[in-house]
Amino acid sequence: MRFVDLSAPIAPDPADWPDPLRTEIDYADHAAGAREIEQMFGLGPDLLRDGEGWAVETFTRFGTHNSTHVDAPRHYNSTIAGRPARAIDELPLDWFHRPGVVVDVTGAADGEAIGPDEVQAALGRAGHTLAPRDIVLLRTGRDALYDSLMYLGAGPAVSPAATRWLYDQGVRVMGIDAWGWDGPLWMQAETAAREQRPGIFWAAHQADLEYSQIERLCNLQALPPTGFTVSCFPLRIIGGSAAPARVVAMVP
Repeated sequence: MRFVDLSAPIAPDPADWPDPLRTEIDYADHAAGAREIEQMFGLGPDLLRDGEGWAVETFTRFGTHNSTHVDAPRHYNSTIAGRPARAIDELPLDWFHRPGVVVDVTGAADGEAIGPDEVQAALGRAGHTLAPRDIVLLRTGRDALYDSLMYLGAGPAVSPAATRWLYDQGVRVMGIDAWGWDGPLWMQAETAAREQRPGIFWAAHQADLEYSQIERLCNLQALPPTGFTVSCFPLRIIGGSAAPARVVAMVP
């Protein structure tokens, strides 16, 4: 069994990243841990191995969408199909450990719509017939930009029709190695403002479907097209619209 890590590394972002998107981590070393132990318990460094205490990291800024993460229906709208949208802690765990397939759309341009025909053609090339609850991973190749602000504005747009087609096949978890499922937000915003109508911005997110997206995947090029299993269990954040996940593929 070969394990392939599909998760992006979690590290502090540069200061020029927009505040809502930036991750900040405070690192406390072993010397700081020794001082903390002395303050808490009155034990000096001479009573600790090598005079060292614990090392601890603290997230000082870390949104639930600021890394490789799994979206819950609650992220998309307050209601889905006329019912309160479920949060990340309310979703079935068996959604998140299933056979996977890579849908290769690396030839699509930024903002280009990915429709059902493109998805079905890519599945055909992969030699994979979808089964209910398969996990479908769209490879755009945009993870190559992950460390750049360009990543935020790159990637094709998975259409509501393609999303609905996958849902109708029984798929409940769909992932992508771009920043978002719907394509670059700035492109969506320009089109919505120009046409002055709802249903353009965030169209696939707000398709009124109860499903999960995995966004900000990495390393899909290391996978075969089919024949592997994906584990993508999200953290159990009560009421969360999303949660970070360590997404791993297991390849026989």
